Amino acid sequence: MKTILVIEDETQTRNIFLRCLEFEGFHAVGASDGASGVAMAQKHQPDLVVCDIMMPDMDGYSVLSALRRTQPTAAIPLIFLTAKVTMADLRQGMEMGADDYLTKPCTIEQFLTAINTRLQRQEELANRYTQKTASSPPALDVSPLKAEDSEAGSSILPNCPKLASVFRFIEAHYRQPISLNDVAQEAGYSPAYLTNLVQEHTGHTVKRWIIKRRMAQARALLVNTAQTVGQIAEASGYTDAGYFIRQFRKFHGVSPQAWREESVAKLTD
Repeated sequence: MKTILVIEDETQTRNIFLRCLEFEGFHAVGASDGASGVAMAQKHQPDLVVCDIMMPDMDGYSVLSALRRTQPTAAIPLIFLTAKVTMADLRQGMEMGADDYLTKPCTIEQFLTAINTRLQRQEELANRYTQKTASSPPALDVSPLKAEDSEAGSSILPNCPKLASVFRFIEAHYRQPISLNDVAQEAGYSPAYLTNLVQEHTGHTVKRWIIKRRMAQARALLVNTAQTVGQIAEASGYTDAGYFIRQFRKFHGVSPQAWREESVAKLTD
């Protein structure tokens, strides 16, 4: 049974939403203000939060910010309720990581549709990544010459349960020209929110992790194959060999060819 948290200071509106959710088979919990809503989110770990924006003391934006700052609640989808929506409101909410908006007054049908659509999206993403993980060939081990790559059989990407879908997508697509927007779209988050979330949990940005994974692939191919730098660039996700060389030099301090020569020399010593 899915748990839905409704944070709404208008008692009548909150109770109507809660009754409708229970009638539809959800476990519904409610909060009358932002502070108690954050506490209930931490206690119940709901599958989705519906939150009014205009509330006394702690508004919806503050609630969203508080939820996104702590690991147990950071990835919970949130739908805003608001009596008015301007482009500035939309932009602010989406940049903070809101998943949808409902304008009050809304019908019960609109309310339930928004919730079911978001829950279905979450389930589809989870299933997609599970299938990709099961069908994808194992990633190449990276060169043991680098301390950061020395753990045999593991990816350079971190093991972070809260970001598992993000790193599964990067692992499956790093050989392609993917961007932050691609990763954010697949994960179901705004680019700004995803950047902050990944930075908070790993210390690096999404872009940095894509580069790190590509560089690990490039190092493995440089040491273990006789492919040209151009071939390795393409196999590592770079369509422009010149850009790959500049990126490799920036990341390692030497060119790919120099790195290869130095690494092979160490192996043969």
